[in-house]
Amino acid sequence: MKNKNILEGIIRVTGKGVGYFENPEDEKNDFEIQPENVMAALNRDKVRIEILSKEIYGRKQARVIEIVERHKMEFVGTFDDGFMIPDDKRMYRDIFVENPKGAKNGDKVQIRLTSWEDPSKSPKGELLRVIGRAGEHNAEMVGIVLESGFEVDFPAEVEREAEAWKRVFEKEDHLAGRRDFRDTLTFTIDPADAKDFDDAISFKKLPNGDYEISIHIADVSHFVRPGTALDKEALKRGTSIYLVDRTIPMLPEILSNDLCSLNPNELKYTFSAVFVMDKEAHIKDRWFGKTLIESDKRFTYEEAQEILDNKKGLHYEELKTLNDLAYKLREEKFKKGAIEFETEEVKFELDDLGKPIRVYKKARKDTHKLIEDFTLLANREVAAHMHAAYKGNERAAFVYRIHDAPDRDKIINLATFVKALGFELKNKDGETTAEDITRMLKSVEGTPAEMLVKTAAIRAMSKAIYSTSNIGHFGLAFEYYTHFTSPIRRYPDLMVHRLLQRFIEKGQIEQDEIIKYQRLADASSEREMEAAEAERASIKYKQVEYMQEHVGEEFDAIISGVSEWGIYVEEVNTKAEGMVKLRDMKDDFYELIELQYAIVGQKTGKKFSLGDKIRVKLIASDPERKTLDFVFV
Repeated sequence: MKNKNILEGIIRVTGKGVGYFENPEDEKNDFEIQPENVMAALNRDKVRIEILSKEIYGRKQARVIEIVERHKMEFVGTFDDGFMIPDDKRMYRDIFVENPKGAKNGDKVQIRLTSWEDPSKSPKGELLRVIGRAGEHNAEMVGIVLESGFEVDFPAEVEREAEAWKRVFEKEDHLAGRRDFRDTLTFTIDPADAKDFDDAISFKKLPNGDYEISIHIADVSHFVRPGTALDKEALKRGTSIYLVDRTIPMLPEILSNDLCSLNPNELKYTFSAVFVMDKEAHIKDRWFGKTLIESDKRFTYEEAQEILDNKKGLHYEELKTLNDLAYKLREEKFKKGAIEFETEEVKFELDDLGKPIRVYKKARKDTHKLIEDFTLLANREVAAHMHAAYKGNERAAFVYRIHDAPDRDKIINLATFVKALGFELKNKDGETTAEDITRMLKSVEGTPAEMLVKTAAIRAMSKAIYSTSNIGHFGLAFEYYTHFTSPIRRYPDLMVHRLLQRFIEKGQIEQDEIIKYQRLADASSEREMEAAEAERASIKYKQVEYMQEHVGEEFDAIISGVSEWGIYVEEVNTKAEGMVKLRDMKDDFYELIELQYAIVGQKTGKKFSLGDKIRVKLIASDPERKTLDFVFV
């Protein structure tokens, strides 16, 4: 008989060694696991717990009785007198390095955990590599990649396979089984610093006034075959990672930047979604299949935007028509309830040593939206096409990009949060619609709290994931959606290409493949999350490093959060977040008023609320801990 007090699942562990385990019967109240009961479990390990009868401050307690599976075994940190001090502060114990192999104090190192039988003693590990000196740009960026579970370099066998394809490609019959688009105007629009171009667009005006618009995607599946070393490595990585100074590609550069990249004036294999549409962007016909292209022009977003703004220049008429069609696709999407999350992103200008000398916000132009709207169209239509084709066939397998409606509790919290700022999110017991969220977002536009509310709304949303079971995409208001347009940098897109081609060729899909694709979808969702963590860590590190040169200076900021121990503030220009500690606020005794999302002085009644514009002074910047300390001016 199953013991109801024993549960198995994933533990979350804080930097203080306190564990939390999801309560299947009460999602609002996780089981809390005190440090002495964590039993050497680490963050995101799979564990077995026993529910205890006692509570502490009203929280149900549990203890770990078995570590079923470690989430990770390799860690990055700074070597210090025989120990590694982990970069990840959720790793709550320093690790004793059994064989330092010449590592010096202050080195950034990677170790593998070898044993930790006794939770009262330090865990032990073996040195895998010395990355460089802690605090140096390259060592810190490589450390972030390794800590996230990714590798920088490719195995020799993978590089050899990629090299071999160059010779094979030169000898192939390039038109075999492909529709020829070389005589159709084709171009790419990408960031100025892009090296891998995985999508291009073709434009042709038809005799009856309609348009043939083709979205061409690099045919990565031609080069990366199932079961090869290339495929295994791509699956292991799952995605490319975009750090502040470099890209860690999913595929070797000979593929990502050369053979698969849709560079101008080069013969390229593509997998295309071709649409015939009228002037109102209504789709009258669609076609999917393998193609051959030769891009006529590589535009940057800025170049294409300048042509649109000046109403003249190379391919102006085609760009204008595409922009008009994209606008109509966008409007239709919003009419159906899509949520528009326009958030601010920062970029860095680095010197030769990788030190940040300027931080600026990325501009979002119409040309960004143009490409986005046509890639959304291709993704949506491929998913709808496959769903219709497989309707009623239980043996069908496809990989969707799904986005569930937000959790009720998160919506209730978001509604309370925006109410404290003077806005409203309509909801009924936590149930809301995409239209209500959009209405709320529109109401904050142009206010000091705009970016704060948008960030909070994004955090309240469910995470989009990959799945073989379709539930639609809440945020985009699409009934069917997938990822088809970026196979150079995302493994799920490669899976979608293979499945679509299998269907085109009328190939059978075996039952065990459906299970396999769900497993691959789960792994891809996990890798996407880990890559995003690495990208955020690199941005945070550079923000803090940049602010090091500005200690003692004053800044405009906005209150981005409140807690029992301090006030989170976000500097307006760099979007760097730091804290004003309550202990540094000497003029009064301040306390948190949770329902008001505010810190209030007991004597003066002085109030600091979410979204308030404030003036702060930077008193400390610590890149190693990725923290900034401010005081109010």
